[in-house]
Amino acid sequence: MNEQQFQKMKRGKGFIAALDQSGGSTPKTLELYGLAGTAYANDAEMFDLIHQMRCRIIASPAFDGDRILGTILFEMTMDRQIAGKGSAAYLWENKNIVPFLKIDRGLSDEVDGVQLMNPIDDLDALLGRATHHGVYGTKMRSFVRLAHESGVDAVISQQFEIARQIMDFDLVPIIEPEIDIHSPEKAAAEALLKVALLAELDRLVTTQQVILKLSLPERGGYYAELVAHPRVLRVAALSGGYTRAEADARLSRNHGVIASFSRALTEGLTAQQSDAQFNATLSCSIDQIYRASTA
Repeated sequence: MNEQQFQKMKRGKGFIAALDQSGGSTPKTLELYGLAGTAYANDAEMFDLIHQMRCRIIASPAFDGDRILGTILFEMTMDRQIAGKGSAAYLWENKNIVPFLKIDRGLSDEVDGVQLMNPIDDLDALLGRATHHGVYGTKMRSFVRLAHESGVDAVISQQFEIARQIMDFDLVPIIEPEIDIHSPEKAAAEALLKVALLAELDRLVTTQQVILKLSLPERGGYYAELVAHPRVLRVAALSGGYTRAEADARLSRNHGVIASFSRALTEGLTAQQSDAQFNATLSCSIDQIYRASTA
């Protein structure tokens, strides 16, 4: 494990940028970026456009390691280059930003109010490639819609089972059991989730640490026990569909929790902006998220 990257993630001030939109979410991301479906003819062209967007964001002078601790990459982004250098290497060597990789293969159908992750059949090979590219850790997402105890337990059990495989590769897993922000049982689901997380964290050995990425809770400070847990490197929050203003406001009420925003980070950016406009908009977004993450 890279000691410099560990110390940055453990003690640094800032947040984790999520630039890991997958095939399912890419069309919406491009539409918000000002590129409708008519801008590309097939998936290959679509992925080329999203990579250009990500390159523009990462290469921007506003996207700096003083305010951003880490960045989560999509698999295709890891395999591509930015300014002639592998994306993960560029992030760390040029920007002093720790690279992570999204590894999940999407979600299964809902059972017991939750969606587990689909099997990751090529996990060992993928983790080997991530290590080769200089990635520090991984991210995997499940989804919780209702406060169903057996469902929440299944989500956390699956997450930690795979997390142990990831740690065997000397990578740090980001565990993301997202709770639907529109759930009528959101607070109750948060209570079940915290109990399940604490139980699994207590089973880790002293050399193992994970990062948690959670939906912003209904009550400020609700995840303080997780923030303080010795097996937790950091607790991050996803924006989950909240506007940046709402996500930042909720985040500022959770001391010790940092942002890991995707849609809220890229809000207001368009392909049609000049570089000056683009960089100014991005810098404003980053500054607002940084301030909420360090409140």
